[in-house]
Amino acid sequence: MPPQIKKVLIWVFWIFVVYAVFTSPDRAANILRTAWEIIINGFQNLGVFFDRLLGR
Repeated sequence: MPPQIKKVLIWVFWIFVVYAVFTSPDRAANILRTAWEIIINGFQNLGVFFDRLLGR
């Protein structure tokens, strides 16, 4: 992907994020909270997987 297109897409993404926060802050906070919980849950499940793989 050319650098110019990548730069434009990054700007569009951040403009959308700012727009979403200003137009619906509660929903934006819920989305962020849900994304954080998914990440944390994924790391916990990886820990369980490796513990069971090692027989602990």
